[in-house]
Amino acid sequence: MLDMKMIRQNAEWFKQKMADRGVDGASVDHLMELDQKRRDLIVKSEALKAERNEVSEEISQLKRNKENADAQIKRMREVGAEIKQLDADLETTKAEQDNLEAHLPNIPNDKVPVSLTEEGSVELRKVGTPRKFDFEPKPHWKIGEKLDILDFKRSAKVAGSRFVYYIGAGSMLERAVYNFYLDENDKAGYTEILPPYMVNSASMFGTGQFPKFKENKAGFEIADSDLTMIPTAEVPLVNFYRDEVIPAEKLPVKFTALTPAFRSEAGSAGRDTKGLIRLHQFNKVEMVQFTKPEQSWDALENITAQAESSLKKLGIPYHVITLTSSDMSFTAAMTHDIEVWMPSQHCYREISSCSNTTDFQARRSHIQYRDENGKLQYVHTLNGSGLAVGRTVAAILENFQNEDGTVNIPEVLQPYMHGKTKITKQDLF
Repeated sequence: MLDMKMIRQNAEWFKQKMADRGVDGASVDHLMELDQKRRDLIVKSEALKAERNEVSEEISQLKRNKENADAQIKRMREVGAEIKQLDADLETTKAEQDNLEAHLPNIPNDKVPVSLTEEGSVELRKVGTPRKFDFEPKPHWKIGEKLDILDFKRSAKVAGSRFVYYIGAGSMLERAVYNFYLDENDKAGYTEILPPYMVNSASMFGTGQFPKFKENKAGFEIADSDLTMIPTAEVPLVNFYRDEVIPAEKLPVKFTALTPAFRSEAGSAGRDTKGLIRLHQFNKVEMVQFTKPEQSWDALENITAQAESSLKKLGIPYHVITLTSSDMSFTAAMTHDIEVWMPSQHCYREISSCSNTTDFQARRSHIQYRDENGKLQYVHTLNGSGLAVGRTVAAILENFQNEDGTVNIPEVLQPYMHGKTKITKQDLF
């Protein structure tokens, strides 16, 4: 949610910032009109309520003096009717304003590259050198199926497309990856949380998924209930403090969680339909931070560095980019994406998005702290994948594959796999 006072004071600047995100200027103009109308209605309603109080007192005085008060009674009835209509208009106007405001994204930071497409993102750094193969590298889904560690056909029989069975060493590798990530985050001072996998509408609104997720059918809502399967652990982690005041001395607060993420991906038909990149259900280790406003930009670099640290230890080549103004998420003021090298595609693919949402989610979720003067202020919230587990497995299978179809296990994961150093064909079925 946005700060209307700030918007009123910087209307043209705000209009340009929304244009940078692809928002039609007419929407901003309409928001300003509704805001002015709402404030005018409040003034009129309060003036009439004051008049009603005066007339009421006048009527009481006339009755005490046994004088005729018919004119005043008639006026009070008229004023009451006017107040009722004004309050109804106010309620309608406020609802319209709230709905429009709920559809406006966060304000992009001045350092975010401006573009109305994903083209124009800025590469911040490139780490690691892609391996040169002396054979044609295979895509991860073919490697996994050949090794009998991934089964897409049986999962399609059981649940439909975009699901997978991990089997044997595949399941162990997935578990090794997320336990490694959780341990790394624990070392970095993140408190592990095991949150609910279903959340209510207020929670989805608080982190910015609703109303757009609902309108775009991007999530899995539970029929005949107010619950939605979580699209990311960010939702229950941020909402941990919804409607609360965090003691200032506790900030920054750092949470991490491993959860499944459930996404219908309704708007991505035909994209990445093979393999582990775009599933309806996938595991992800998430990082969330709550900070004071002056801490949040350093925290964005910190949360990005933490995700990078794990990739460095795995030995997977990657690069970091800053997304354009229109390509970052609805709630973000700035986003750094980490993309890993996928040999079969000869390109980098996203494995983590790290975003500073400034006070956007905190306003929607009413999460505050008291500053040194005792005044309530909104915290800043940040989130980052630390990291997407299935995409990490895909990157391991592709980057560490051998010509004979086996896959070497990164050294840091071997203790999590009982010392196993290589995945070979299982012949389980």
